[in-house]
Amino acid sequence: MSTPKKLILISVILLVLDQCVKFWIKTSFTLGEEIRIFDWFRLLFVENPGMAFGMKLGEGNVWKIVLTSFRIVASAGIIWYIRKLIKEQAPTGVLICLTLILCGALGNLIDSIFYGVIFSASTPYHVAEFLPAEGGYTSLLCGKVVDMLYFPLIVKGDFIFFRPVFNFADSYITIGAAVLIIFYRKFFSTTKGNEQQQS
Repeated sequence: MSTPKKLILISVILLVLDQCVKFWIKTSFTLGEEIRIFDWFRLLFVENPGMAFGMKLGEGNVWKIVLTSFRIVASAGIIWYIRKLIKEQAPTGVLICLTLILCGALGNLIDSIFYGVIFSASTPYHVAEFLPAEGGYTSLLCGKVVDMLYFPLIVKGDFIFFRPVFNFADSYITIGAAVLIIFYRKFFSTTKGNEQQQS
């Protein structure tokens, strides 16, 4: 199997996993509902209206559309860069890491683009409905990202170590970026040096 086909297969598997889990959470949990798997690992349904860790550019749908549009452009840029590196026969590890980052971006992008249209609103009292007759909870490009993975590793009174609630797409980005930084810094520094010499 060629490298592009392998990367596409990896992408499809990761995206299907991310979206299946999100669909299950969205259509089975009320907002804020929690299932304790272990003391240090729980499924906790929250929705992220903005960027990482719930940060926002501003209020209203305009900023949400701007953010989603930026994600589309960034994802297209990553795809272009991966194709460029494939032609240059970059190390497989680099390509896989960038594919992980791309899958994370696309996974959350799907939520932002479509979830507001295909789901009714999740509340602490009602589970969301898929393709509700009355329409979704917001417009295209303005959906909220579904998060559910919660790891309160240390809990001492009001102190909780590692509070973020995230999803599989977020973990793809984190893992891909971390491995790139740890193991492939030399590759990027060498590539940059070669481009400067050519220019």
